Amino acid sequence: MNDLHVIIPAGGSGTRLWPLSRRSRPKFLLDLTGSGRSMLQDTVDRMAPIAASITIVTGAAHCEAVLEQLPEFGTREDRQLIIEPSPRDSMPAIGLAAYLIRGRYGEDAIVGSFAADHHIGRPDLLRQSVVTAVAAARRGFITTIGITPTGPATAYGYIRPGRGIEGLEGVEFADRFVEKPGEERARTLVADGCLWNAGMFVMSVRTLAGHLMRLHPDLDAALSRVARAWDTPDGPQVRDDLWATCQKIAIDHAIAEPVADEGGVAVVPADIRLAWSDIGDFAAVNDLKGDEGAAVRIAAPGTTVIRSDGSVMTGGPAPTVVLVGVEDVIVVSTGDAVLVTRASSSQQVKAAVDALHRDGRDDLL
Repeated sequence: MNDLHVIIPAGGSGTRLWPLSRRSRPKFLLDLTGSGRSMLQDTVDRMAPIAASITIVTGAAHCEAVLEQLPEFGTREDRQLIIEPSPRDSMPAIGLAAYLIRGRYGEDAIVGSFAADHHIGRPDLLRQSVVTAVAAARRGFITTIGITPTGPATAYGYIRPGRGIEGLEGVEFADRFVEKPGEERARTLVADGCLWNAGMFVMSVRTLAGHLMRLHPDLDAALSRVARAWDTPDGPQVRDDLWATCQKIAIDHAIAEPVADEGGVAVVPADIRLAWSDIGDFAAVNDLKGDEGAAVRIAAPGTTVIRSDGSVMTGGPAPTVVLVGVEDVIVVSTGDAVLVTRASSSQQVKAAVDALHRDGRDDLL
């Protein structure tokens, strides 16, 4: 495959993973699996075998760290780093990258957007799904990859698949996107065969631009002007002036949901063995399985665990932690903060970050 151009939006701070994840060192820059590679590096590694080019979109605050981890994005023509002046959610970020790719490779180029901070246990199976999605994208579909649920999760959105698409094996119409549900609704969606929405989208630039021009003409016009001026002397000023005018909107709301209602979105149900996780909280980190099937533990040197099923995770210099006879406990220790929670409460860590912000403790964020 030589016409897939991968886009990796690398933003957000991963507040549910505080104190490991901080504004200056967000989730995608961390090694949360013990692999020795950050989430962003893992994303590039898994997509590189099928990518003609890879573009990362990130904020100015993270540019230096990204280049430190991936120096080739400052030297190779097929590795591009785009700095967005401010966060505008996923649609402007993906749209700008796609329009710059259009300028280099033409409007029939296929682009695929993949989050910078997700874990895939079987990258080979993801690549198989992407190849199938590219075939659907060539037919003019906005194509997404759906994850077979392992349970009635309330932290993810869902995709309701429909009938198969003639001539595209393994591809179905995406009848509807469903927002994050409550637990009872999630159980119904899983029972009905719905898939998790992992935010992966594959499409031609022509298809994307056509939908943006029709549904969000102001955003299309701004991104088009920024892309045209990008490599000119006026590029930085045009970017800064127009970026602030771009609507702040996710690709799901901007394109996927309305186009699905029109029958223009396809979904590729991924192999159940894919082992996808967005690692959205410490419970998800705790649940990760390594190649030998053992739960991942990121522990400080000298950590002692006695008759406990607790998990200890550390980032940077941290004191020795000892757990004795405690169950369902997650301890996260860094040089300036200690978090103690239960796996069942790990989604609430974000509330602690919000409280620290209200208390003026931005030094910890």
